[in-house]
Amino acid sequence: MAMKAKEIQDLIDFISKSGLDEVNIETEEFKIKVKKNSEVKTQLIQAAAPQPQQAATQQPTTAPSQAPSTESAKAPEATSGGDESKYVTIKSPMIGTFYRTPNPDSPAFVNVGDSVKEGDTVCIVEAMKLFNEIESDISGKIVKILVDNATPVEYDQALFLVDPS
Repeated sequence: MAMKAKEIQDLIDFISKSGLDEVNIETEEFKIKVKKNSEVKTQLIQAAAPQPQQAATQQPTTAPSQAPSTESAKAPEATSGGDESKYVTIKSPMIGTFYRTPNPDSPAFVNVGDSVKEGDTVCIVEAMKLFNEIESDISGKIVKILVDNATPVEYDQALFLVDPS
């Protein structure tokens, strides 16, 4: 049985809302590949990230040496602002939808200014109807939340800036 045009359109609509960049489906009867334009997503991610005015008092020349043990300190957001390079990012381990709360009626897992310990849940990323709790891999203070609630995130996208000191 071949897919009807309406079924293909419904599939494309579902994929566009899911946050996935690419889907391949292959059966004995047909083969379909749907791929989103990833350049648009990259521009949106970059537009949301740089806001250096919060950390304007930091000295960019000495900042990189303050967090040598974490590779996530070398995030693109940190290099674009200069001032934020002493902060460590918590990144998304998967593609999905970012949620700051466990459910709509609950308070956020973390807010700017909150202290987190390694292993604390900071958000949820929903992928294919599975809700995955994302834990902090470092201890410190949340300096900035880089993603809006209920928005799609990419693999390895920075979600939070944390001051490890």
